[in-house]
Parts: sequence; structure tokens; C-alpha cells
Amino acid sequence: MTTAAAPRPAPAPPLTSDDLLRMGDAGKGYELVRGRLQELNMSTESSRVGGEVHFHIRTFLARNPLGTVFPQETGFRCFAADPTDPGRVRKPDAAYVSYATLPPSRYKRDGFCEVVPDIVVEVISPKDLAREVDLKRDEWLRTGVKDVWVLNPDTETVLVCHGGGASELLRPGDTITSPVLLPGFAVAVADLFRFPPIPLQAPAAGGE
Repeated sequence: MTTAAAPRPAPAPPLTSDDLLRMGDAGKGYELVRGRLQELNMSTESSRVGGEVHFHIRTFLARNPLGTVFPQETGFRCFAADPTDPGRVRKPDAAYVSYATLPPSRYKRDGFCEVVPDIVVEVISPKDLAREVDLKRDEWLRTGVKDVWVLNPDTETVLVCHGGGASELLRPGDTITSPVLLPGFAVAVADLFRFPPIPLQAPAAGGE
């Protein structure tokens, strides 16, 4: 007598961006790709470098109010033009959105940001595969991002990819600028990777 095989469980339905929002803190560290959670490959160093880029752009914008820079864990649901995965949610390491792209009157406090950023920053972590980095970069460019900065902490380089297809590799002795998107912005590439100065003598506990 042949025993009938147990029926296979039905696959879980694809998640939506609203599902990711409802996860709250449990959704931190995840993006949404084709209805499935995709863990972000983060490391201590990639997070530190991403914070440095955010700091330099934020400091510049404090003196030159051209737009807003968003930090890590800001979700962007701006891929509606991609019929293969319109509900995709990506979380770059930093993203700049000009006031021309998102006027303050259109800014929404809740949910994911639905406008295409002007500049996206992605920092490579040790677990990132080259093809995954390339895929994410190309996704951003296809959706209309004007510049994608890919920072590599191991080589201390920045690959600047423009929406028109051109790219340039900046090394520690170079300066990163963005004359069109951030006119007047200039930061030495080395400063994006350098640790703050370490004091010769640590201050005593309690400030004594």
C-alpha cells in the first residue's frame, strides 16, 4: 500500500511595503525586494563611514539650504516605474534629496520616502558581493537617481556613477564634489574614511 505524500505547504504570500512598516523595529536592517525581506549587509566600519558622509553633507546643507540628507535606515519606496518590483524598498547608507525634488510642502512624515533621491550613498561592507553592489547601483540609476556614490572602506576609494552612464573612481588624494547637485560642496576623500584624532592622553574619569 502506497502512502500518499503529505501536501506541501503553500508558499507565504509576498510581503508589501506596508507589511515592512508594520514590523517596526523588527524590520530594521532589512530591505524589501520582490516581496521578500533582504537583510542589509552592514558592518561597524560601513556604518561609521556612512555616518561620516551623512555628517559632511548635513554640515554643508546647514550653511547652504539646498535640500535634505537622510541617514541610514531611511527607506525609499521610489521604484514604481519598475514593473518587475514596484513595491521594492531600499535603504541606502545616506541619500540627498534637493528641495527642487521634494519641496517642504510635499514632505510626508509618515511611511517610506516615495521620491527618487538626487544622490544615493552606498558603503561596501565585508559581506557584500560585487554583483549585489552593482545590482543595487544599477537599480538606483534606472529609477532616476542622478549620482550614486559607492564607498569602499578597504581601498578608501569612492566610485561616483552618474545617471548618464559616466563614472569616475576617486582615491584618497582626490576631492569629492558635486557642482550641479551640491554646488560648493567639496570634501577630501580621505576625510570620509579617516578616524577622528586620538588624544595623546585620555581624560581622567569624572573630568578630573
